[in-house]
Amino acid sequence: MAVTATTPAARPSAVTSRTGAAAVTAALTLLVAALAVVDITQGTAAVGPGEVWKAFTGRADAADSSVVIASRLPRMTAGLLVGIALGTAGAALQKVSRNVLASPDTLAVNAGSYLALGIAAVTGLSLPLLASSGVAFLGALAAAAVVLGLSGLAAGTVRLVLAGSALALGLTAVTEGLLLLFPQETQGLYQWNQGSIAQSGFDGVLQMTPLVLVGLTGLLLSARRIDALALGDDAARGLGVPVRATRVTVVVLAALLSTAAVTLAGPIGFVGLCAPALVRPLARRFRAFSRTRASLPAVGLTGAVLVLGSDVLLRALVPADVAVAVPTGVVTSFVGAVFLAVMATRVRHTGASAAPDRLRIRSRAVFLTTTAVLAVVLVGVTIAAVLLGDSKLLLGDVANWAQGRAGRTVGFVLDTRVPRVLAALLAGGALALAGTLVQAVTRNQLAEPGILGVSGGAALGAVLLVTTAPVAGTWSVAGAAFAGAAVSSVLVFGLAARGGFEQNRLVLVGFGVATGTSALISLLIILTDPFNAVKALTWLSGSTYGRTLPDVLPIALVLGVGVLVAFLRRTELDLVSLDEDTPRLLGLGLSRGRLGFLSLSVLLSATAVAAAGTIGFVGLVAPHAARALVGRQHARVVPVAVLLGATLVCTADLLGRTVIAPAQLGAGLMTAVIGTPYFLYLLVRSRR
Repeated sequence: MAVTATTPAARPSAVTSRTGAAAVTAALTLLVAALAVVDITQGTAAVGPGEVWKAFTGRADAADSSVVIASRLPRMTAGLLVGIALGTAGAALQKVSRNVLASPDTLAVNAGSYLALGIAAVTGLSLPLLASSGVAFLGALAAAAVVLGLSGLAAGTVRLVLAGSALALGLTAVTEGLLLLFPQETQGLYQWNQGSIAQSGFDGVLQMTPLVLVGLTGLLLSARRIDALALGDDAARGLGVPVRATRVTVVVLAALLSTAAVTLAGPIGFVGLCAPALVRPLARRFRAFSRTRASLPAVGLTGAVLVLGSDVLLRALVPADVAVAVPTGVVTSFVGAVFLAVMATRVRHTGASAAPDRLRIRSRAVFLTTTAVLAVVLVGVTIAAVLLGDSKLLLGDVANWAQGRAGRTVGFVLDTRVPRVLAALLAGGALALAGTLVQAVTRNQLAEPGILGVSGGAALGAVLLVTTAPVAGTWSVAGAAFAGAAVSSVLVFGLAARGGFEQNRLVLVGFGVATGTSALISLLIILTDPFNAVKALTWLSGSTYGRTLPDVLPIALVLGVGVLVAFLRRTELDLVSLDEDTPRLLGLGLSRGRLGFLSLSVLLSATAVAAAGTIGFVGLVAPHAARALVGRQHARVVPVAVLLGATLVCTADLLGRTVIAPAQLGAGLMTAVIGTPYFLYLLVRSRR
């Protein structure tokens, strides 16, 4: 009787679940169709719904028919295909990794494809679309393998995001270096990297459609194995599922889908993250969506809604002649960044926090020796930076210049080179000190101004001023950078403070804010005058080009004040970096002290960005190396970290000016190439 009583009750529930899931899928299909129809009617040409209908029925004139068939239909179809591919790829990656933040973006798939295509372009080979897709696939797969290998498939969400964002930054820096070194061969690659579904004909769509179908078919055939993995590795093995082979297969299929989307439209950010997250709550109401075979179509349709909806919304809110210049990827990246920041505040447990350093005690002799050696190295690097470049000088030339007796040529070279060297030195020291303060206050060794979005906010403020008021002075740019850094830091620290200032939440929110500011910066650069765009791009690469002595005055003042404050409050820094309870037991105002140190770090980061552009990883590498050399006492960490940061940025700027002279690479690109391996090493070490 118990069985017969239970069975009828279960069947209606299952039927209701399937019916409800089918109704949701049908509603998504209708929504996609409606957005597709609207998207076809939007554009710069005066071709409305009536002309579109005539084009379908063969009654339109040749001009209107050409616009619809050659431009708008391919654009709409590309948006549909890209959304489905990225949505299903993200859902598959999240299921096999059991990580809600896994996606093509957080696995550096786009950056891997970007670098692979850049290397192929440098060779001068003109590859057809399918061959380019194969090259991009290899790059994407290699990047995903590195991120998954470093973070672990089932590791905490923060480790995956950190590994992916760090690797993406390093790979993108290498690619941008190739763009600067080989401008002729890589022409058009930067514009492709912004992500746009605009097409000229159906050739690309027709060639990528079979790849998407292969990826989707493979995922659907693997659906039962994917569902088994959701039960846990041991349970899946008990059901006879080859765990490792299944994961590798799914990652390869997801990379294939992502590559098809990237090849067709460039990187369209965060669709693979948002689409599965929007469908996931439906599984609580309709149990059919908890199965991969039912959820994948819904996720794919949701991805199409995000891509087409972003394109429709952009063209509805912005004039047509402006909207055509704004890539769809910029819009989806900004929406996804907001989504990630909000999502991070709701994730209760984001993985294990970074383990604190062991308490290292170094002798005074070690500290003095280390400081002396670093000071000598810094002096040597500074002298080399002043003497070397596109024009090589002697120490006598510098002495004559200092006494006002140099010739016109030598005077011109040193008048432009010395401020650059000073800007690099001071920016490196300021970023190192800012990173030291942030890591001490948050007790998170993976925190630094760039990762937490503070540098991105400063860059956004400065770029906004540079693109709207090109004649703005030094102090104006510094003020705009500080305002942007202040706003972004309030967002990051305010959102992360919810629920007890959890360390990994801080990093995730910071990553979201950093991505959002990057999208807004791209939008400003696209919409501004080309002259201002080149100026902003050069500045964003971390270049000290064109700096003058008045430009370095703000950062010199702020760095001097920062070092003095850090030294005077060194004991408080030591206590704050230990735990929450010790400072309170000793009567220290923890919240007030934390706010003061964070405000100082924001000011340091903003002035560094204003003086030398966006330079990443210095605030991470320098404090870590300083603690490894002289221990954890901030009376010793601060001077050593400042010396290391100044040396690192000055060396990067020197290499960027001399290795390929007269061409130049920004110091930010060089520090990203240097800092990325070190950051990944820290992740591996903390995993051990």
